[in-house]
Amino acid sequence: MSAICIIPARGGSKRIPKKNIKDFLGKPIIAYSIEAAIKSELFDEVMVSTDSEEIANIAKAFGAIVPFMRSKKNSDDFSTTADVLSEVIQTYKAIGKNFDIACCLYPAAPLVTPKKLKDGLRSLVSNNFDSVFPVVQFSTPIQRSYKLTDGKLALNWPEYRNARTQDVEPSFYDSGQFYWFSVNQYLETGDIITTNCGAIEIPEIESQDIDNETDWLLAEMKFQLCNRERLIK
Repeated sequence: MSAICIIPARGGSKRIPKKNIKDFLGKPIIAYSIEAAIKSELFDEVMVSTDSEEIANIAKAFGAIVPFMRSKKNSDDFSTTADVLSEVIQTYKAIGKNFDIACCLYPAAPLVTPKKLKDGLRSLVSNNFDSVFPVVQFSTPIQRSYKLTDGKLALNWPEYRNARTQDVEPSFYDSGQFYWFSVNQYLETGDIITTNCGAIEIPEIESQDIDNETDWLLAEMKFQLCNRERLIK
């Protein structure tokens, strides 16, 4: 079973300039994703899809390959991850290289580890899922969440007002780190999220979406804490 790791790393980050190669505790943040993928020994190829020569050079320095540059049409602010994945898979097919499974691994995900990648692949294969990705449980029940309209507060689900935490079903959110998926299924549906998805649950301390400078600092703190206490595996 052939597998490819696709790391989508566009050069035009707006909220955090040069986000994908910004220094994160001593090395470019993309290096953590590349190294986790390589150390997992799960992939026939670990490639980076980018429109930036600078990112391409850094990616190659840390062991990834950049067999082709991303097209201009998939390099603007409106391009989606799905657009990029389709381009990569189809470009490989055009040169006679096909893969059974793929993993879209984001470049700003320093808390990803080889073990998480292995756990995800194991779940994908053993359960015959279309895709698998890591999720985090909401720390408080969303059933007791509020909405704010013109300054007025109201419960989203009033029926849960007096429900005990232990009596409501847990809810989860996408950690935004990686997605394992069946290539053939993806090409048929054009979507990673289907009705046959699986997940691996990870703790909140091992996940951090990075959209601004505060997020960046939190990610560094979590990374240091996890590694100091050897919680991250």
